[in-house]
Amino acid sequence: MTADQSVLFGLLFFVFVFLIWGRWRYDLVAFVALLVALLTGIVPKDQAFSGFGHPATVIIALVLIVSRGLSNSGAIEMVARILIDASRKLATHIAIMSGLAAGLSALMNNVAALALLMPVDMQAAKKAGRSPALSLMPLSFASILGGMITLIGTPPNIVVAEFRGEALGEPYKMFDFAPVGLTCAIVGVAYVALIGWRLLPRDRKSSDAGKELFELADYIAEVRVSDGSPVIGRRVRDLDDEAAKSDVEIVGLIRKGRRMPGLARIAEIEAGDILVIETSPDSLEEALGNLKLDYVGKGSAQLDDDNLVLNEMVVQESSGLAGRSARSLRLLYRYSVALVGVSRGGTRFSENVRKLTLQPGDVLLLLGTDESLVDVTSRLGLLPLADRGQRVIQRDKAWWAVGIFASAILIASMGWVYLPIALGCATALYVLFNIVPIRDVYTSVEWPVIVLLGSMIPIGGALQSTGGTGLIAGGIVDLSAGFSPIVVLTLLIIVTMTLSDVMNNTATAVIAAPIALEIAARLEVNPDPFLMAVAVAASCAFLTPIGHKNNTLIMGPGGYRFGDYWRMGLPLEILIVVISVPAIVTFWPL
Repeated sequence: MTADQSVLFGLLFFVFVFLIWGRWRYDLVAFVALLVALLTGIVPKDQAFSGFGHPATVIIALVLIVSRGLSNSGAIEMVARILIDASRKLATHIAIMSGLAAGLSALMNNVAALALLMPVDMQAAKKAGRSPALSLMPLSFASILGGMITLIGTPPNIVVAEFRGEALGEPYKMFDFAPVGLTCAIVGVAYVALIGWRLLPRDRKSSDAGKELFELADYIAEVRVSDGSPVIGRRVRDLDDEAAKSDVEIVGLIRKGRRMPGLARIAEIEAGDILVIETSPDSLEEALGNLKLDYVGKGSAQLDDDNLVLNEMVVQESSGLAGRSARSLRLLYRYSVALVGVSRGGTRFSENVRKLTLQPGDVLLLLGTDESLVDVTSRLGLLPLADRGQRVIQRDKAWWAVGIFASAILIASMGWVYLPIALGCATALYVLFNIVPIRDVYTSVEWPVIVLLGSMIPIGGALQSTGGTGLIAGGIVDLSAGFSPIVVLTLLIIVTMTLSDVMNNTATAVIAAPIALEIAARLEVNPDPFLMAVAVAASCAFLTPIGHKNNTLIMGPGGYRFGDYWRMGLPLEILIVVISVPAIVTFWPL
């Protein structure tokens, strides 16, 4: 092993560890790794930022903008409203939602597809009086499976396609992934709809979402003791009975910005104190009325309005709130929206809610006017959990949006125009017709993914140029020495799938694609089956909430725990291995 290879493998180990640890956001980890690679000379300086101009990076950005246009035009809403009926049996509902999610994910980014359908599914669960946990995980898994069908459905497909173009002279086309991807998606969605949801823990099935949209994981909220409140002069412990009548629990007291965990129970309450309570949204309103308390921030210049409403929203990975606190972002001052409560799988926090560093998957209870909540949703990349009519749907432009998108896909599929150019033209037309307002163009792009990909592509190139891919490929080939190439293909799928479960799937594809090509060269077989194996395996992250953004997105709303994913996900991954290997060698012979 050369010195460059040693440094590169050490750097990749750093990336793996920090991505699994999750303390730093994945785009920051990847960018720091790129800087280290440049300083050590592993990546030449003329290749420093080549990843940001790479076709794969451009395609992903454009797909996200087009996805926003399809959402804004009401095209997706129109399909969802026709197909969704809360009165159906759970198995039927999951089957229809999963099929719809897979179909949409084939035509748009799978994260965007989930974001569109998730509020619809939540509303259906509420109307049917059942737990949203029963349908959210199947919905997430189906959206991931559907993304494997086409080039634009998921970032790993785009990465693998463009890598093939660089290595073999021609990238994969739009529907080259369809034979294998569609086979896996059909079998996977059938499993999800018929068997998968039944494997969730028993307590997820018994929860009742009919009473609360989020009774699964109550909020930790902060409320202010206003002048004239009857609780002034009383001890916190004396309020237990009254709090219980409103179905809330007082878990702390904040005075002059300082949490008083040890003294809270015996402290006498003063005007201006903040009570920390564990509650649901409806119970919170009841407690405020019974105890004469008020929302933190209400009555200030920013929230001096009688038309205030509460909204529940999820923090996405690309959100401006991820990794920051409401106070550091000056949420109330800038956006006239107050953070009332945070739900994180039932976790109780030791710090003030407004000072809490928010994480992807957190559910926020926000207070503001309809206008301010619409604004903060768009500008900070939050996902509303109930369809409250916040988005201004331009339904008269639905067919324009569909027609422009279909035309772009058609001319790209026929080879008349290069895909990034076709998608770029579609984006320009969306802006021209105001389907995507100019102010929303940049907010539609998930910039952390762009930074991740732009940083990892040069490192992936260095892995190939230093001979690192040869070492890894040699190890896999040696491990399966004496066996057929099909066994090596299966081993590659398992290794790639395992990596994708613990690190970002886009990064996995960047690293695994050159290894697949090297393995094919050593075995002297067709490289396409091995590249297809990477595309399938990199997308199939079903064991953890960190392997795929969709799994992270549903964790808070579904009230899932880390260990819930493997119950439904492990059989699915085994099934995908069993199905994908024969499908790959059938459609892409060795």
